[in-house]
Amino acid sequence: MTEPNLIEAAAEEAVTLTSELIRIDTTNTGDPDTLVGERAAAEYVAEKLTDAGYEITYVESGGKNRHNVIVRLPGADPSRGALLIHGHLDAVPADASEWSVHPFSGAIQDDYVWGRGAVDMKDMCAMTLALARHYKINGIVPPRDLVFAFLADEEAGGKYGAQWLVENRPELFEGVTEAISEVGGFSITLKDNVRAYLIETAEKGIRWMKLRVRGTAGHGSMIHRDNAVTKLSEAVARLGNHRFPLVMTDSVREFLDGVTEITGWDFPEDDIEGSVAKLGNISRMIGATLRDTANPTMLTAGYKSNVIPSVAEASVDCRILPGRLEAFNAELDEILGPDIEKEWMELPPVETTFDGALVDAMTNAVLAEDPGARTLPYMLSGGTDAKSFQSLGIRNFGFAPLQLPADLDFSALFHGVDERVPVDALKFGVRVLDRFLRSA
Repeated sequence: MTEPNLIEAAAEEAVTLTSELIRIDTTNTGDPDTLVGERAAAEYVAEKLTDAGYEITYVESGGKNRHNVIVRLPGADPSRGALLIHGHLDAVPADASEWSVHPFSGAIQDDYVWGRGAVDMKDMCAMTLALARHYKINGIVPPRDLVFAFLADEEAGGKYGAQWLVENRPELFEGVTEAISEVGGFSITLKDNVRAYLIETAEKGIRWMKLRVRGTAGHGSMIHRDNAVTKLSEAVARLGNHRFPLVMTDSVREFLDGVTEITGWDFPEDDIEGSVAKLGNISRMIGATLRDTANPTMLTAGYKSNVIPSVAEASVDCRILPGRLEAFNAELDEILGPDIEKEWMELPPVETTFDGALVDAMTNAVLAEDPGARTLPYMLSGGTDAKSFQSLGIRNFGFAPLQLPADLDFSALFHGVDERVPVDALKFGVRVLDRFLRSA
């Protein structure tokens, strides 16, 4: 079989692998007792890699259902730093009653692969797995060592996945200097049908915070001046309604300057949020990187309607821009006041520059498949396992290339209903990743 045909075969396999991975329900609620399929997905990947001839490292990272699979493909120049290609196998929950197709069907219909994890991120895992198999089976030697990692628990912060591996098995990533993973390399269509492929160079920091207020318990029929539910509700409302200041980071400014160069659109700082709206569906994602956010997500209090509880709790999802942590903390204290107890799990921001040989290789790989396109850096409002890998001194990028239809609201698919990925986008991604991995 000729080389182009081999790549097309790998692209076809990526479609099948995406569907089969989606069929493995890897729902991660954050509660280890509710896990169902992370181990099964890891075993599936391990079998596919073993069949291709790899000697795998299979790591149990937190109980019988938390597993990670890592393999290394030696490159032509072992003196060069290795490249890490990592993806997570877990997915967020899905309510089947809300979907057009069953979220764990992996249905291939209407030119899409449907299901939970289709874009977050079993598509990238499948593309990576297909290429890892292709290289090993056909004896293809990349320019540098490639480390392929298929990980657990990203959707709950990576405590039993990337974070655990970094803390307990750092030798698995020895020599790795750069990494690529999810939520980057996808296209947006701008003026005159010019496509720009967004490469993630930065991420906001994450703080998942629990607020707690204590008051005086009592009967619901009495007058109470020390009601924990009331005090917490007032504090949560203040925080949820607060608008943190607008901050133009280097990553966001570079992205907007690139869009201006392509389209001629202006993004004046005195109306930056209004002008960002011109970006269409992607404006939600870009708009969320203009300021810190703190969104209340859960409230818990009481056990009976006529009993005033002594404790009330709230969960808040905070996302903090690079360099803003000290200022964010000061604002948080002022908003909440001294009577609110706070505890949290925190993951740091990620930020690198949009330059160097690796960026050139990404750009060249995209342009080879889509001449006339552009690549632009951007900041992700969410978070990835890059937050853990940067502690090893690894430079991180989001590069999971997909050429998307102009009218597809891609950002809405992440954790959304009817999550799906175009079949042609998967095949495009395999071709781009192949060019990239063979030149990076």
